Amino acid sequence: MIRVLLADDEAMVRAGVGAILGSGGETEVVAEAGDGREAVELARAHRPDVALLDIRMPRLDGLAAAEEIVRTVPGTAVAMLTTFSERAYVARALGGGVTGFLLKSGDPYELIAGVRAVAGGAAFLSPKVARYVIEGLGGADGGGRLAREAEAQARVAVLSPREREVLGLVGAGLSNPEIAARLHLVEGTVKAYVSAVLDRLGVRNRVQAAIVAYEAGLVAAA
Repeated sequence: MIRVLLADDEAMVRAGVGAILGSGGETEVVAEAGDGREAVELARAHRPDVALLDIRMPRLDGLAAAEEIVRTVPGTAVAMLTTFSERAYVARALGGGVTGFLLKSGDPYELIAGVRAVAGGAAFLSPKVARYVIEGLGGADGGGRLAREAEAQARVAVLSPREREVLGLVGAGLSNPEIAARLHLVEGTVKAYVSAVLDRLGVRNRVQAAIVAYEAGLVAAA
């Protein structure tokens, strides 16, 4: 069972997200917080597998809370609940160790899949969020996006075919065991491939690698 801390200042949102997570049969909401400071305190007390945080919360915003949880509760993966309008915060979240971006109004299956992915040590970008993340990081103009796509494709070109395949699955939100099953490899081999991909791309974590995968066209951002 995946143990989840859910933090949002709107009780209705917490109730809805909690109901969705509970319906999957794999997750249990062990604590709920209405602000960022409470989220940090509850993360330290409960040590959940995943902290699912709204970005905009009182007392301490979700990004600051995420940074604090990553720093003080290393066994807890952090994912952000986001809206299209909040993609400007993504760069800071990436730097703070966040490994998932889930859309509040997205498909319930994506929410469940995203929590499962980050709990398993993978990165997860809700596909619609991924598209807006790429646009936000690359600038609104088409030339900026094309430049980033070309840069990503050049970076991916140094990878072997197998490494590109692994990168695409990282971008799709698969964990190492899931990649191993998909490619019929042992998990240790997949771990080595992922480490090599991160190193060769010059990125620090799986979320940054996932963004490169989207920009290079290895994953469809619907």
